[in-house]
Order: sequence, then structure tokens, then C-alpha cells
Amino acid sequence: MANLYSQADSNIRRTWLLMILLMVLIISFGWFLSYLFDSWIVLGVAIVWSLLMNFFAYWYSDKMVLQMVRAKEVTMDDQPELYRLTENLAIAAGLPMPRLYLMEEKQPNAFATGRDEKHAAVVVTRGLIERLDRSELEGVIAHELAHIRNKDILIGTVVIVLVGAVTMVSNLALRMSFLQGGNRREGNPLGIVIGLIGLILAPLAAALIKASVSRRREFLADASGALITRYPEGLASALAKISDDSHQLARANNSNAHLFIASPFRGQSAKNWTTKLFATHPPVEERIKRLMEKK
Repeated sequence: MANLYSQADSNIRRTWLLMILLMVLIISFGWFLSYLFDSWIVLGVAIVWSLLMNFFAYWYSDKMVLQMVRAKEVTMDDQPELYRLTENLAIAAGLPMPRLYLMEEKQPNAFATGRDEKHAAVVVTRGLIERLDRSELEGVIAHELAHIRNKDILIGTVVIVLVGAVTMVSNLALRMSFLQGGNRREGNPLGIVIGLIGLILAPLAAALIKASVSRRREFLADASGALITRYPEGLASALAKISDDSHQLARANNSNAHLFIASPFRGQSAKNWTTKLFATHPPVEERIKRLMEKK
């Protein structure tokens, strides 16, 4: 049975493993393309790109995510009630006070990002502040603080940059393979076919990796958050309100949806086959059921 200590250690190991595997993947593509186009410069570019990708993923991924969703930092003067509530919960969780950010979105939702406890941020939407009562808001913030304590935030944030980089390289390589078809080596059609299949499947593989690191951690963050507030009904009620809200979240997409406390997709977007393929959250009904069993 997972606990916060085993989960934290596992997240650290999986983060480094993911970074290494995707670095090897990009270098492998670089080698294949250098062979295909008879230019070792491509391999050199792939090696440099993979190293830069991991560097920026570790040190700057949280800043990229905050810019992606257009979140604005808030202070005690801006949101005194939210700030005090978060500060009290952080003390109860034994964590430093995270930076607070606000998204001007009507849909109630939230997420945490950063590379460690000392460099963490909690992001909430305007809809979350306006629609939830105090106990529900405490449940959501405690859930996000649990992600920080369990060291979920590093792998969750890094995955966005790594998956985006792999997808970009894969798409670029696929375009090159079609645009420069006349320069391919003759007599090796099987190698070309295998290479193209790999280029097509790379984004899919990266998306599946993202899904695998997100589902189980939500249950543990729910349980850990309930321990912080000692009131699981607050988070359960918040999850119900968030899932029932019909507003779309404009800044949500398949690359960052796994960060949010609940799936940000609504209506037809939630039923789209690509959304289901990239699904990263367990059913809200199951999460609420488990929380209510802890009463």
C-alpha cells in the first residue's frame, strides 16, 4: 500500500528515469535521421537538444507552465483570506508557504507546480474562489499541498516540457522524412517504414507515460489532504462542485490537463476520443466515495 514516503521516493526515481528515457529516445531519433539523411549534424543537434530539454524541464518547467496558463501571482493584499488559509494549511502540513497564483477562469479548478517544497506554487482559478465555501476551499488547497509534500509536482510539471519536446521533434522529423523523400537511402525500405512508425508513435508513447504518472497519485493526494484538514467532506464537496460546473477552461489542453485537481474538460471536449486517450484523472465519483469512507 502506497504512503506519502514511498510515493515521494518513487516520484523522484521516476522523474529521473523519465528524463533519461526521453533523452535516449530523442538521441535515437537523431541517430536514425542522421543515417536517413546521411548527415551526422542531425545527431549532434539531437544530443544538444536532449540535454537542453532536460535542463529547462528541471529548472524552468514551472515558469513555463505558469506562463502557459497565464497565471498571475497574488499576495496577502490581493487575496487575504486565500493567503491566510493557505498559510495555515502549509503550517499544518509542515511545508513552507508556497507562492499563490490566480487564473482568471470561471471554471473552479486548481493545481500545484514547482520542483520542490521550497520552489512550489499553488494556482487557483477565479471560479474556485467564488464558488467554494471555506471548508471546500481548504480541502482543495490541502490536496495541492499534499501533491507538494508527496513530490508529485516535479514529475507532473517536467512531463509537460518533455512530452512537448518529444512531440515537437517527432513532428519535425516526420515532416522532414516526407519533404526530403528523394534523399533517402535506396534499398532499405523496411528501415524507413520502421522509422516512420516510431516517429508517429513517439507522441502517443509520451502521452501514455504522462497518464501513468497521474492517476494513482490523485487518490493519495486526496487522502493526504483529508489528513491535513481532518475534514474529508470538504474536499468531497469541492470535487462534486468542480465536476458539475459547465464552464470551459480556456487554457487547458492535453499537455497540462493532468496537473489540475479534476479534469478541466467539459461537454463535447470531455467526450472527444483524444481527450479520453490522454485521460489522467480517476473518476470523481470514485474519489468522493473513498473520501467519504474516511469519515
